[in-house]
Amino acid sequence: MTESIGLLSFFISSFLAATLLPGGSEAVLVGVLKAYPELFWMTLLLGTLGNTLGGMVSFGMGRLLPQTHKLRYVDKIQHYGTPALLLAWVPLLGDALCLTAGWLRLNPWHAALFMATGKFARYWIVAIATKI
Repeated sequence: MTESIGLLSFFISSFLAATLLPGGSEAVLVGVLKAYPELFWMTLLLGTLGNTLGGMVSFGMGRLLPQTHKLRYVDKIQHYGTPALLLAWVPLLGDALCLTAGWLRLNPWHAALFMATGKFARYWIVAIATKI
């Protein structure tokens, strides 16, 4: 595996893991960092970008849903607003948070910022644990 293929694989994995499709990207992150530890920051940034873009796909899907019935988690997200998306990295819960935030028509820029922050923190913790 070359550096480029490793980074591309991780980007795609992180994107798909953040959509409603099942999958995890942490194993790919660990593999890339074990093979190319010098790409630490590039890997974290690409993973965060891919995972955030995937979350924004779910957000966009939520915006497309008609507001004719109340979705689950609406009260919580309305209460906390876009900062709730710091938890967008949590399996299953994160998908529901992103979808519901879109359905509520929350600010997409704020949503992306909070998503990216939470997702970066998760990848950073996994990456640091890989170095130990």
